[in-house]
Order: sequence, then structure tokens, then C-alpha cells
Amino acid sequence: MDPQSLIDATRFPAVPAPFWFIQFFKVLGFTLHAVPMNLWYAGVVLAMVLRAAGPEHGKRFAGRLMAQMPVVVAYGVNLGIVPLLFVQVAYFKVFYPATILTAWFWFAIVVLLIPAYYGVYAYAWGLRDGGRGMTPRKRVGGWLAAVLFVALGLLFANGFSLMTNVEAWPDLWWSTNVGGAALGTATNAGDPSLWPRWLMMFGLALTTTAAWVVVDAAWFGRSESPEYQRWAPEFAWKLYTAGLAWFAVAGTWYVLGTWSADVWNVMVRGPLIVLTVLTAVAPGLPWLLLYRARRSETGPSRPAASLIGLAQFGVLGINAVSRQIVQNVELLPHLDVAGQRTEVQWSPMAMFLLTFVAGLGLIAWMIGRVVAASGGTTVQD
Repeated sequence: MDPQSLIDATRFPAVPAPFWFIQFFKVLGFTLHAVPMNLWYAGVVLAMVLRAAGPEHGKRFAGRLMAQMPVVVAYGVNLGIVPLLFVQVAYFKVFYPATILTAWFWFAIVVLLIPAYYGVYAYAWGLRDGGRGMTPRKRVGGWLAAVLFVALGLLFANGFSLMTNVEAWPDLWWSTNVGGAALGTATNAGDPSLWPRWLMMFGLALTTTAAWVVVDAAWFGRSESPEYQRWAPEFAWKLYTAGLAWFAVAGTWYVLGTWSADVWNVMVRGPLIVLTVLTAVAPGLPWLLLYRARRSETGPSRPAASLIGLAQFGVLGINAVSRQIVQNVELLPHLDVAGQRTEVQWSPMAMFLLTFVAGLGLIAWMIGRVVAASGGTTVQD
């Protein structure tokens, strides 16, 4: 079977926005989503380990992060709507077949997200009143959330990697259909890019969590002790180093072991080699800034922490740009996203821009109120 036969060839309405508009907001939306997503993807696991067996200040940071996690998850889920919207606008011809083949696993994202969300709420509630409300059941909720968030990362990687692995669709359909109807039980486990992509994103999530240690200490944790303030950048630098090593190993596996000749020619042998190199070395800037911040005798200053946070946001953005280009190249034999017919619909675009800017403004205002209202949450065992 020709894989192209599984891509709907019927006539659809034209794409309602220019290609550049879709690509820009898909990448920007994913980068904004990646910040809180990284914190729950790797941060919850780290926090539960630190609370169970970490040093005093490690337990304190873990408690702070878990107390913040209900809001972090809420921001991440809502910000994730933006890139998902543009996937469905411009990539629907490959997005829907992939999610139909993996329908039960895609549906499981919602099923697993709900108890994970309840888990962080239960654990955060147990941290109230200095942790006196913590019960075994609430601790189990925290560990359950940690496991489920890691599993959710794998499910997303499974679905989105299959979206570009069009050549695998016929075999997956043949092996998981009854009377021509897909059962929705296929997985993309046979795709060699799935595992390094999943692991690479976890390494990147560790680096984002490390940057957050310093941002949180400087902006939301000014009431913490001087000892904690000095501990935060030292721990953040060590964690970032571990995450950077993880990201480097998984990224090397991903690039050298899974990139096709077409992707290689575009990303390494063409002018985009500059972007590829920048993607690889960009995490070095936050690492160096953290190395400098750890020398402070009074803990991270707000300007230094802000610079570290912005540098890490840039790391996530550069990775998102690179991944978007690779995705388009991988799809080009089957779907020319840039070549789709376009008829710009100005009113929906204007409404999107209005709500997008208003939403970001509201988030900024809420964060500003938190900074102004308190020096941060203090959690004790």
C-alpha cells in the first residue's frame, strides 16, 4: 500500500492564515508551553526524589515547586492549546491519521492527565500549614503524578513522531484493523527516532527545572534563609550540568542515528548548519550564567536570575525552531505544508491575536501580583 493513500486527498478549504503566521505562532506557542511542561515533566520526579532523600535545602525547594505545581500545570495545559491549534490548522492531513492509528493512546493523555492533576493538588494541599497535613495518601498522589507526567511525555512523543513517520502507516494499519476500521491500538515504538526524542526532551526539561531553581529563589523565595539562597545557584548549576549531559547524549543519538539523508542535507550540509550548531551549543549560555551565579555570597540577584530565565527560554525556542524545520522536511515527500493553498481570513486571525496577547498579559499580571504580594512560599517538613 502506498502511504500516500492514507492521507486524505479530498478537497479541503484553503489554509486560513499565511504559512509564516502559522509557523511563527506554532513555534512561539510551543516554546511558551514548554516552560511549564518541562517543570512538570522532570520537575515533579525530581521534587519527589528530593523530598524523599534529598538534603534540607533540596527538600525545601521540592516543597516550593510542588506547592506551585497546580498553577504550573494549569498554565502549561492552556498554553499547549496554541501549538495544537496550528497543528490542526496546517498539518491536519497527517495529524488526524496518526492520532486515529494511535487513538486509544492519544485518548489516554486526557485519562492520565486528570489523576496526575489531582495528584499534584493533593500533594500541594498536604504541604499547607508547614506540611502537617501530609498523609500517606497525599504522598502517593505526588508519586503517582510524577510517574504519569513522564508517561504523558512518552504518549505525546509517540503521537507526534508517528505524524511524520508516514511510511509506517500502512503496516500499522494492516496489523491493527478489523474489516478496514483501525482499532486505534497502533504505536510508533518501531520508529528509531521515538526513544531519543523522548529522552532528549527529558534532558531539556532537567535544564529548565535547573533554571527555575534560581528564578524561583530570586523572585518568589526572598523570604528563604541566606543559606538557601546560596544553595540554590550551586544546586541549579549541578542539575543543569546533569541535564546538559543527558541532552547531549540523547541529542547525538537522535541526530546521528535517526536523521534521514534529506534532513541531513538541509540541517547540516546547507546554510541551516548555523541553526543546527546553535541548537547544540545554546544550553551552554545558561550553564555559564549559572556557573557565575553560584559564586555569589548572597544568592542570585533578580537581574541575574532573569537573564538565566531568558537564556533558557531562548534555548527552548531555538530547539523548537529546529524541530519545526526538521518536521517540515520529514513531511515534504508526502505533504508540502508551505505549498498549501491559502486564503487569509483576517477576522479569525485578529481575534486570535487579541485573545493571545490578552491571555499573556493576564498571566504576566497574575505573576506580578504574586511577586508583589509575598516573598514566596515557605515549606517545612
